[in-house]
Formats: sequence, structure tokens, C-alpha cells
Amino acid sequence: MLYYLFIYLHKEFNVPGAGMFQYISFRAALAIIVSLTISMLFGKSLINFLRRKQVGETVRDLGLDGQKEKEGTPTMGGLIILGAILVPVLLFTKLDNIYIILMIFTTVWLGLIGFLDDYIKVFKKDKKGLAGKFKIAGQVIAGIVIGVSMYFHPGIVIREKFPEAKDRPVNGVTLFERASSHIVKFSPIPKKSTKTTIPFFKNNEFDYSKLISFMGDGYKRYEWLIFTLVVIFIITAISNGANLTDGMDGLATGTSAIIGSTLGILAWVSGNIVFADYLNIMFLPNTGELTIFISAFVGACVGFLWYNTYPAQVFMGDTGSLAIGGIIATFAILIRKELLIPILCGIFVVENLSVVLQVYYFKYTRIRFGEGRRIFRMSPLHHHYQKLGYKEPKIVQRFFIVGIMLAVFTIITLKIR
Repeated sequence: MLYYLFIYLHKEFNVPGAGMFQYISFRAALAIIVSLTISMLFGKSLINFLRRKQVGETVRDLGLDGQKEKEGTPTMGGLIILGAILVPVLLFTKLDNIYIILMIFTTVWLGLIGFLDDYIKVFKKDKKGLAGKFKIAGQVIAGIVIGVSMYFHPGIVIREKFPEAKDRPVNGVTLFERASSHIVKFSPIPKKSTKTTIPFFKNNEFDYSKLISFMGDGYKRYEWLIFTLVVIFIITAISNGANLTDGMDGLATGTSAIIGSTLGILAWVSGNIVFADYLNIMFLPNTGELTIFISAFVGACVGFLWYNTYPAQVFMGDTGSLAIGGIIATFAILIRKELLIPILCGIFVVENLSVVLQVYYFKYTRIRFGEGRRIFRMSPLHHHYQKLGYKEPKIVQRFFIVGIMLAVFTIITLKIR
């Protein structure tokens, strides 16, 4: 909203400083500042409000060290994160940008599902919360909306590189673009595509439509379907992974901030034609606005960590965890970097796998040997280390270190072929 106001003031009245809103870097910096301010200043007020309303966490007795001390800690603090993301996004982004529209949809939709889950747990006194099938249904709907929109919306396109320099035309590009040797390496004509970035391969591109090429000549007609199914799977997996990771003070929040920072870098280079050329990755027009969104996301997570770090004054609840997982997954998909998720979101993935493996191994051994056996002392994985005697702050800090290592490695993969 402020973006449109200041651009109008700049064009019509030449107000000093108003032109700064043209620059994505300036608006991204403002987004971080505003999101940090909202989460840190208004977070305390919301925590006090939740306490007055007795919106406290009900803790199951799992025999973990320090567990009972968390009983009654305010939950649904994810509202702080959601507010700190949405306010700067509405203020500083181009609201007609399809990428921003999809990110706002994901934030609100999955935040609403998480809110319903927390509401049932807290106010209806039902520890199970929203039934799992309804959570999955909500995540599937989000995946369908994102997948179908990406495939059919004319504003979501890529610009591919020409294979040979001699074939590079210059018609259709601006004077600024012609001044750069990088520009003419990309087609001036945007195109729809189901291609994405795949790490470690020389060409580093993979087309999802190839997965159904065995169907014969008409397989292209169904590429939207396979693409949408992949999107659904990724959003569901990462959203649930973030939800499972939210079991220790600050763990999900800090990990998400690290992941968000990395995604911001990936979005920046993918939307900048010079960096896209240098790194030999596909150029994604109009994705620059996503840098502002992810800046607000990182600021909101860091600001929330002020109250969520050990010992936590508030928990984000499913209101926050389902939303941040969905935001990370959707963002990675939009910038065509979702195949980097197993590396970048390695903590979420491992937490998810630890639960799946634990459950299925227990069922298998119960059938095979007559009694259930476990791979881990407890799942998700962070509770396994708690059972081994590690203190909660040490586990969280070491997970952060691993998260930073994974983030650095993710960025390096852009050059490892």
C-alpha cells in the first residue's frame, strides 16, 4: 500500500526520498525493520492477552526433563509471526504481483488451519485438536491452488538461456539490458514451463513433464497434473516437518529464520539476470518482490525468537508451525528451488522421517516378533537426544549449527555441477 503511495508521490510531485520505494533492496530492508518491530513490541502485548484469556499449553507427560515447567505457557503465538509477516508485505510489496498473492494465500490459509487446531485444543479442551485428515485436506488444497496457479497463470514464467552466443538476438530487450552482456544470453520471450532447478547436474534443470514421457506423444497435456501432485507432496511434507520440529523452545523458529535467509539469497539471484547468468541458472522475471516477503518472514521469526528462546514465554502452536512450513515450501517452489529442500530443510526432513520410521518400524516388529521395537528412544529426533541426557538449549543450538551448515551447502550447490 505504501509502495503505491510513494511511487505516486514520486511521479506526480517528485517528493524527495519517495523514489527509494522503487528499489527492492530498500523495501526489503524496511520489511525486516517493520516485522522485527511488530513481533518484538506487539508480541509482549499479545502474550499478556493470551495469559489473561488462559490460552495455555497443555503438556502431555512424556517423561522429558523440564517438561512440566512448560505447562500453562501461552500458545497460539504464531499470530505474532503471521501479523509481523503480513503487515510489511501489505505495506511494501506490489500487491498485484502473482507471486506475492500466492504467498499471502499460503500464509493466511495454513495459518487459519493451524489456528483452528490450536483453538480446538485450548478452548474445546480436546488434546487431539483438528483431525489429521482435515489438516492434510487443507494442505492438499493449498498445494492444488499453488500448483494450478503456477502452471496456468500467465505471470509465472521463466526466461531460458540461448545455447550458443551466435543465436542470441537483442530485439525485445531494454536499452539497459542491451548494455549488459548478460542480458542477451537469455531469451527476451518469457515462456511457461514445468522446469525446476536440480542440484549437482551440469545443466541443473529438470522438467517434471519428463516423468510421464512414457505415455507417448500426448503426455504434455497431463504435465500440469504431475506438477501439481509434486507441489502438494512438498507443501504437505515440509508443513508437517516444521510442525514436528516445533517441540523445543526456539527450535522451529530459529531453523526457519536460517532457511528463510537462504531462500532470500536464492530468490535474489534467480530474479537478477546478471547473477542468473553468472550462476547459470534459469532467470525468473517478477520474482524480485519475493525478496521483500522473505525479508518480512525472517524478521518475524527473529523477532518471535526474542520471546520463544529458552525458557520460552510463548509457543507458536500450530498457528505458526503449519504456516511457516507451508511458507518455506511454497517459496522454494515459486523460485524453482524445491529440489534443494532435502538439503536446505534437512532438519525438517529428518524430524519427519524419524517419526515415520519410528512408527512403521514399531508396527513391523510388533507383527514380526510379537512386540514393538523402536529405532529411537523417542521421536521426533530432538526428543531422542533429550532422552540421551542432552539439555534442551544445547540440542537447539547444535541443530542451529547443523542448519547453518546445510544453508551454506545449499548455496554452494548452485556452483557444484
